[in-house]
Amino acid sequence: MLSTVDGAGSGVWFFSSPGIQPRVKPFLPPLPDIPGEGKVYQYMPPGQSIISLLAGEHGELTKLAGNLAGSLAVKREPADRFTAALTRHLSSERQYLYPMVARLFSAQGSDIARNEIGHDRTLLTDLALLRKEQPGGDAFRRLAQAVETGLQRHIHSCETGMFPALEDAVTMADLVRLGNRVEVAQEAAPSRPHPRALMRPPWNKLTDAAIGAIDKIRDVASGRKTYPASSKASAAAKVVAGGAR
Repeated sequence: MLSTVDGAGSGVWFFSSPGIQPRVKPFLPPLPDIPGEGKVYQYMPPGQSIISLLAGEHGELTKLAGNLAGSLAVKREPADRFTAALTRHLSSERQYLYPMVARLFSAQGSDIARNEIGHDRTLLTDLALLRKEQPGGDAFRRLAQAVETGLQRHIHSCETGMFPALEDAVTMADLVRLGNRVEVAQEAAPSRPHPRALMRPPWNKLTDAAIGAIDKIRDVASGRKTYPASSKASAAAKVVAGGAR
């Protein structure tokens, strides 16, 4: 029969037979609790969360847009770098941020995603027109200011609406996984604005990668610079990291 040393059940369990006195075996006292012990373990992948990654890019894009709209002696190269950075950023959000919002929040999320895609198309149209204007001219400055205004609206929508909602509904591990996917998507994304391209999943993941490959060939052939000067090293690191993943 199964017995225990004391009636409270806090001793050592062992088998004994009726009429036989059980032997008490010494045992070590319980170990102290380890911080976090008893909680469900969750693997945390390396990388930034999608919120941290995109919010950081929002800050960089805001600076670039301000320089572009406020300078009277702007050159083509800074405009090209900003155009490429914003185009990659918006492409990755259409691939992962907007679909996640639409999936999590039913009809309201679908409306938000649809509206953001519409605003993205407007931003890309303005960027495409910006590339045709002479830097420093009045038309260029007006378009740069329109892009800056559209970017600020986009940032406000993300950081006051979509980001807090994702933080409440998605685990940190999944936010980091999404961040890693965003980084990979940006490596393959277009570097030139294509407002007429497909913008809804799942097709945009295929078309953006194909268009991005063509854009990269055109950029290399023309010598066009597509990364902010301060992030050349980080861009190279991202490519290496993407290959490792």
